[in-house]
Amino acid sequence: MSGIPLSDDELQQIRDLHAQGLSCSAVADTIGRSRAAVSRAAAKMGLAWDRSQTKAATEARVADAAAKRAQLALDLLDDAARIRAQLWEPCMAFNFGGRDNTYAEHQLERPDFAGQEKILRGMAIAVEKSLRLTDYDTGDDAAKVGSLLGSLFASFQDKHGTGD
Repeated sequence: MSGIPLSDDELQQIRDLHAQGLSCSAVADTIGRSRAAVSRAAAKMGLAWDRSQTKAATEARVADAAAKRAQLALDLLDDAARIRAQLWEPCMAFNFGGRDNTYAEHQLERPDFAGQEKILRGMAIAVEKSLRLTDYDTGDDAAKVGSLLGSLFASFQDKHGTGD
């Protein structure tokens, strides 16, 4: 129906539905016309829609997204703590291989250096991502904290060698 002028009945429907408090989109859906056509016709008739509901809905969605980011940031910090705990927990080393594709396993007191390095990387990533989520909403500079984590990781590597 695009391009076809609005009839007098449709224009009256726009006035009536506007008076009832329907949104421009709801009016367009009700009369079966595009939102743009209804908006143009309303403007010609001097009608305007109160956008406070749209603004409030948008603000609510923004607040909901911020709350989800905050929860995710906390969850990532919890994950980082669980990952870090693995540095000192017993673990199992295993291997598949050989001509007969055999399986061998050995219980270790704690992960070897390469395993600890991977654990620290996983922990650092979780912390960094948590800080980025927090930084997104607060505007704080998380680079200093990231630099500190990088320094700690480098110090760990220096103290324990490369492990390769």
